[in-house]
Amino acid sequence: MDSGKNVSKFLGSMNHKIYMDLKLIIREHALQFLPAKSLLRFRGVCRDWKHMISSPFFAHKQSLSCGSVSGLFLQNHNALPTFISLDPQSCSVPDPTLKFLPVPVDILASSNGLICCQAQTDDRSYYICNPVTKQFKQLPKPSMDHGREPSIVLIFKPSLLNFVAEYKLICAFPSNDFDDATEFEIYSSKDQSWKVSGEINFAAGKLIPKSGVGVNDIVYWLTFDGYILSFDLTKDRSQLVHGYNGSSQILGELDGKLCSANISGNYITVNVVSDIYYNTMQMGSHSRLWANKVNIPLSREVFGGNAYGGSVLYAGSEFVLFINGRYIYRADLKTKKVEFVVETLNCDRRVLPYVNSLAAL
Repeated sequence: MDSGKNVSKFLGSMNHKIYMDLKLIIREHALQFLPAKSLLRFRGVCRDWKHMISSPFFAHKQSLSCGSVSGLFLQNHNALPTFISLDPQSCSVPDPTLKFLPVPVDILASSNGLICCQAQTDDRSYYICNPVTKQFKQLPKPSMDHGREPSIVLIFKPSLLNFVAEYKLICAFPSNDFDDATEFEIYSSKDQSWKVSGEINFAAGKLIPKSGVGVNDIVYWLTFDGYILSFDLTKDRSQLVHGYNGSSQILGELDGKLCSANISGNYITVNVVSDIYYNTMQMGSHSRLWANKVNIPLSREVFGGNAYGGSVLYAGSEFVLFINGRYIYRADLKTKKVEFVVETLNCDRRVLPYVNSLAAL
């Protein structure tokens, strides 16, 4: 009987050890992958969790680990910014209208948890902010006039070695010296200054606001003529390439490549760029600019019997978001499953994807 008691005591000790180890595993290796809203709520679990989640080191780890799109920022003309969460229970921001900024703003770009805004006041200052932590920074005034609707792209790549966010802001703007030409100005947070590129593109025409994306140090914008303007930050070079489906497409990043997504008939079509420099190949080359990646069928059941239609809002490596009427849907690129996400009253087709991050400015 003593032996039986010893066995029970031994097993109880083992279970307690496993339980303690599981708590440690969750705290040290799982929490960093959660979105910011969940983490802020989990600070109430215990004192240890509160101190850990509130530490700059943990915020840095979370910004590196949590990269999934959690919602969409949108702003219709003459209205306050709004936020549509893809999972309201775990992902949101405390002030979707960004009223913590000193002036009313227009949202222009986003990247991995940071948002670029422009003041609606006469000075048109740029701000970089994190909507979760309400941290913000006003940028110095650029040397060039970027116009009333700047074609801005924000590039922020969380780095293991940098606890403070290092980012770049790239603006393509109409040239003051050459008619119908486009120039480029870049802000570097590392240098805390703007620099005008020597590159000038004479063929781009007018760019579509909020259409830009950055992929591997190359920035892309859609034009109203259905082309894509690219600017290589490393080579300081621009070129104009054919879009896949005119100005109705949405640009994104899929597996490290530029992708284009649109709805055609009863399909979502996602194509990727196979060779951005295809137009420099010799004549007779079989190199192609676009390669078909995914076709996702859309059934009438998804739309409740309504006619096919709608437009793509976002395209990424995991899923495509699209809207039909007031309803937003998510299409998984791997399973091709289409699910209803949320109903919204107003939604501009040009929205900004947002990652619920604790990234520090």
